[in-house]
Amino acid sequence: MLRRRRKDVRVMIGIESLAFYTPEQYLDLKTLAAERNVPADKYVHGIGQERMAVLPPDEDIVTMGAAAARHAVEGIDISTIDTLMFATESGIDQSKAAAIYVHQLLGLPANCRSFEIKQACCGSTAALQMALALVAQNPAKRVLIVASDEARYGLNTPGEPTQGAGAIAMVISTTPRLIVFDPESGSYTEDVMDFWRPNYLDEALVDGKFSIQVYMKALEESWNEYQRVSGRGYQDCDYFCFHLPFTKMAGKANRVLARIGGASRTDEDSILASHVDSLHYNRLTGNSYTASLYVGLSSLLENSPGNLTGRRIGLFSYGSGCMASFFSGVVCEDYQRYLQGDRHHAMLERRHELTYEQYKALYCHRLPTDGSEYVIERTSSGPFRLAGIRDHKRIYESNPAAVEHVSAPSRHEVAV
Repeated sequence: MLRRRRKDVRVMIGIESLAFYTPEQYLDLKTLAAERNVPADKYVHGIGQERMAVLPPDEDIVTMGAAAARHAVEGIDISTIDTLMFATESGIDQSKAAAIYVHQLLGLPANCRSFEIKQACCGSTAALQMALALVAQNPAKRVLIVASDEARYGLNTPGEPTQGAGAIAMVISTTPRLIVFDPESGSYTEDVMDFWRPNYLDEALVDGKFSIQVYMKALEESWNEYQRVSGRGYQDCDYFCFHLPFTKMAGKANRVLARIGGASRTDEDSILASHVDSLHYNRLTGNSYTASLYVGLSSLLENSPGNLTGRRIGLFSYGSGCMASFFSGVVCEDYQRYLQGDRHHAMLERRHELTYEQYKALYCHRLPTDGSEYVIERTSSGPFRLAGIRDHKRIYESNPAAVEHVSAPSRHEVAV
């Protein structure tokens, strides 16, 4: 008996929810400029940064990631979350994935596989591209992606004003409410040493000028591949989001993209308008590595004055070392109903400013490296906190001092 072949129907896959989190304290870069005896404009206008988030002792990539994920999964049946991917380049364990800690803090089902992904700042996009394939394979399931990092450089180094911290979480599914991703993407990989973080150092090493050159080369190469497979040009993207080590990078990248994309609208006003709304959050939090691109996407969706329904957004993800991807997505109808902008704005507004002395003390704080018992004073009011170390185990707990009510599992211990 002959069977009629089923006609292939492309399933729409994209972002169902998107949330971000940043610590509740920051250093104003004007304060840092005064301490470093440089003009404030060097930071505020030169690199486009106003503030940088600073982690308290009882927060880390796990607590930030869990806080973002907690809001991303609100109203979603967590039994449908098939996979949790945690992207970071600030790992806390050589073996155990940060995803396992978040899995427990959120109370996700035991059949939800959870693992960690690393490739510098591009790890979150690698997770996204794998998530798209997983959901296409099983359309009834969802994938939760968490990206969380602390950007850390040496005191009084060129990278110091580009520090920051933050996390994003997004749910990928066949019921997207924010963005539907186009199937085409372009990638580029090359073995270079523009930025790296050896296991024996707490701070990153970076060749700043070289890293910018590699960033631009990777942008051109990944764009050319994206253009080849998609047939789209620069003018086919209405808005752009770029990986942001600092916000001025977006303007440099967009001008390069306009040139190589053969754009007719190459005047500065048009270029600025196509990416400026993606910069607001990053200016106030600083670099968050794997989370950076998607903090920018959140900023664009939540701060654009117009309705973006049906607009195509081009996204460029860069991870030093290096791997890069250029891809795109179209904004969903009624997306504004599902944004978390009010919460994000309130989170940013209720933060408090540090003095330089307070910032330096937090910068110099270290957890013990011998596994001895160490209790961390409660300073954060985030939903989760790192309570201390015991027998080489990190101890996480729901924070009783949280600003918002938290319904999560109680204190538990997990092996480092």
